Amino acid sequence: MNMLTEQQTDTNQTTDRKYLVPFILITSLFFLWGFARAILDVLNKHFQNALHISITHSALIQVTTYLGYFLMAIPAGFFINRYGYRRGVVFGLLLFGVGALLFIPGATVGSFSAFLLCLFIIGCGLVFLETAANPYVTELGAKETATSRLNLSQSFNGLGGIFATLCIGQFLFNQTEEGGNVVVPYTILGILVLVIALVFSRVDLPEIRHVATAEDEAAGSNISKLFSHHKMFVFGLLALLSYEVAEISINSYFINFVTGMKWMDDRTASVALTCALAFFMVGRFLGSWIMRRIKATTMLLICAVGCVVCILLVLSNLGKLSLVALLCNYMFEAIMFPTIFSIALTGLGNLTKTASSLLMMTPIGGCGFLLMGLIADRTHFTLPFLVPLVGFVIVLAYAAREYKLTKK
Repeated sequence: MNMLTEQQTDTNQTTDRKYLVPFILITSLFFLWGFARAILDVLNKHFQNALHISITHSALIQVTTYLGYFLMAIPAGFFINRYGYRRGVVFGLLLFGVGALLFIPGATVGSFSAFLLCLFIIGCGLVFLETAANPYVTELGAKETATSRLNLSQSFNGLGGIFATLCIGQFLFNQTEEGGNVVVPYTILGILVLVIALVFSRVDLPEIRHVATAEDEAAGSNISKLFSHHKMFVFGLLALLSYEVAEISINSYFINFVTGMKWMDDRTASVALTCALAFFMVGRFLGSWIMRRIKATTMLLICAVGCVVCILLVLSNLGKLSLVALLCNYMFEAIMFPTIFSIALTGLGNLTKTASSLLMMTPIGGCGFLLMGLIADRTHFTLPFLVPLVGFVIVLAYAAREYKLTKK
């Protein structure tokens, strides 16, 4: 009870009271897409078992979904710039819901390609949600608490992931030869998402507007202005892409890694992934609390060092100690996405929506799992962790640069 009271107090301190209801509504979306993205990490191993395909082949699940992010991120930004955050959310939910329900005819067709098409449509919907929700949360209150506020919302993203890997993992890995029917969870999810879309179509979300600046009046597109005049935004974009390569690839490879090392079976591995995502969620809640007391750049630097050390321990192939290091990595990486996202958007004013759409292209980094799959299929199960190591090193470089700038 005391913890709940403290958490509510923290929320009130972080968000203006007039924005509290919109903040709660938008935060509910973080749970939804956390759930949708985490299912992919279970689907990956499920389709390997059911369709007898390789890790590399099953990586097309991530490639196809995050290709939807990449191709639709800029159109999503244009849509939200023109029609506002609320309509962007509703349109994203509609695409998400329709894509999930298309699993029903996809199962009738019975081909892997049909399921990939459904996931691509879901990815297109998710990028609308994330392009709208992430910057919107940073605007719902004081600039000083924007990073902490986004970390708090993103904590529910981790909660959605926990539910997905535990519930869907236990359902699909039910110890039968083919596993559970993947259509069932997607049908339930599709109906739920469409109901939520109806709710959001009826609520009023206040639009946040910025005073026009000289930069807004200058000639040129918003994208060209960002790349020409905001060098640290460009570095932040690279850092976020590198983080996505690392984080999504690790999640997608997790079950393959622990089962390939003969540490556990598929069903137990899905529970282990759930535990890892619980570490991730705790890391975000804890990070949100700590960043009310220290600068976000300092926290990012500490966590980047922690991730690099953890992945080096995994690569050292130290048996169960490598597994412990991998679980600890989830704690360190937890604050990275919302922290980099928020720092990169700082001071962009009316360029915020366009910048957000560019940042939301970065989940294409999930294709890094394809490279991990290629390495795993041809070498050892440990070596693929070179891919996330490179990603975290780039994040470390960005964190060090931002830390130096705040010290000036």
